Amino acid sequence: MTTLAHSTDTLTRDALAVLQPGFTGTTAPDWLLRRLGEGLVSVGLFGRNIDSPEQLAALTARLRVERDELLVAIDEEGGDVTRLEVRTGSSFPGNLALGAVDDTELTRAVAAELGRRLAACGVNLNWAPSADVNSNPDNPVIGVRSFGADPHLVARHTAAYVEGLQGAGVAACAKHFPGHGDTAVDSHHSLPRIDADLETLAERELVPFRAAVAAGTKAVMSAHILLPALDPELPATLSPAALHGLLRGPVAEGGLGFDGLIVTDGMEMRAISAVYGLERGSVLAIAAGADAICVGGGLADEATVLRLRDALVAAVRAGELSEQRLAEAAARVRALGRWARQAGGPGAAEGTALAVADPEVGLAAARRALRVTSGAAPYEPLTGPAYVAAFTPVANIAVGDETPWGVAAELTRLLPGTTTATYGEPGGTAAEPGGPSPVVAHVLGAAADRRIVAVVRDVHRHPWMADALHGLLAARPETVVVEMGVPQAPPVGALHLATHGAARVCGRAAAEVITGAGG
Repeated sequence: MTTLAHSTDTLTRDALAVLQPGFTGTTAPDWLLRRLGEGLVSVGLFGRNIDSPEQLAALTARLRVERDELLVAIDEEGGDVTRLEVRTGSSFPGNLALGAVDDTELTRAVAAELGRRLAACGVNLNWAPSADVNSNPDNPVIGVRSFGADPHLVARHTAAYVEGLQGAGVAACAKHFPGHGDTAVDSHHSLPRIDADLETLAERELVPFRAAVAAGTKAVMSAHILLPALDPELPATLSPAALHGLLRGPVAEGGLGFDGLIVTDGMEMRAISAVYGLERGSVLAIAAGADAICVGGGLADEATVLRLRDALVAAVRAGELSEQRLAEAAARVRALGRWARQAGGPGAAEGTALAVADPEVGLAAARRALRVTSGAAPYEPLTGPAYVAAFTPVANIAVGDETPWGVAAELTRLLPGTTTATYGEPGGTAAEPGGPSPVVAHVLGAAADRRIVAVVRDVHRHPWMADALHGLLAARPETVVVEMGVPQAPPVGALHLATHGAARVCGRAAAEVITGAGG
């Protein structure tokens, strides 16, 4: 029989403290306000919670009436993954663009401006940056969210990002430990496996995380990935070897020596929930060394909070989870809440916590990240309406499908009368012998005599997209090609633009070059 050293009330408050739940709506539901009073310390925000900066500031202010030292977390990477600008596209180009420029002062400035905007809205924990090394170009979930494929480049920009963000009073959370870059599976759907040996992990995946720790990152997010060299049975989020042994382990023994907050990736992701279940997975994560359970992207109701609270309490009572481990985790969450209050509180504006506004830094970064390759003939900028054919793969869950991307909106602003259509992976309809594919035929017919701008995303990962692009260029070699994913495939077209991301500012930078409008 387990003897509890503290009261049931203390145990329940600790169980609530380690949860980072989401909710629906743009105002705080009564259940959430009530649970904040009972011990909940964190909430997670998503695009569904945000209408405007003013509304978000009012929401976070209302939450802090219930708990002053509240962690308000968000998944705001900039670039393809944005919650602040989920309906318009981001004002920041994202990690791959910053890596392509490779100016750490620019990365620091972008992160500082992003942090300033978050802090102004009352957000004080950002589940960013991605410190993953995109070593596998076929990776379906990281891609442009990574600074690049070179561990040392990723490391220096991860450190700069952490410094910029935290200088604005917002805690950084380097993810996805120990590295999600060498996967060909999306952990939202199933459990990825990385078969690299420990030496490779040390020389590749861990390099940026060591830099993040050295830069003082307040949090690290674990990945739902299996690394047999580290733990042959449990994914990193549930693995004591990964969290307690490697991430917390002393530097002298090969560990990273991290003593901040360990946050799990979303526990409703199928890599965990489909194998272990939400409740058992959460108990195992805390037991392994995690301090905070991220849940709420897909499950955003009071019942989920109560299920996890009760599962943690029951696990302590059954001797499956140490009461001391749960108390330690809760203490780390509360400690970060105190840091965030001090860093972004009323007196913070006197120091460095509120960064000097630089609203155009994201656009400047997107322009610098653009890579332009011209064809054999001199390129003539577009001066009249164009037809934009956007070849669109299925979006991964982290990015979502509600955020607009591409160049059509910016080209329409510069060239009124421009129209666009989206083309996904075609079905089984075959082309006529000697003729173009149905997709290409449709593009040619819709474009008529207008110039065509073909927008692609990770064309190297999608044979159907490469085939459509090849057929289109055979028929209309003057076509402009804009690659808004990882520019792995050789450049083609009369003009080929690699934006290194699909954010709104990336589209604007591309449209300026296509039309000769300049910056």
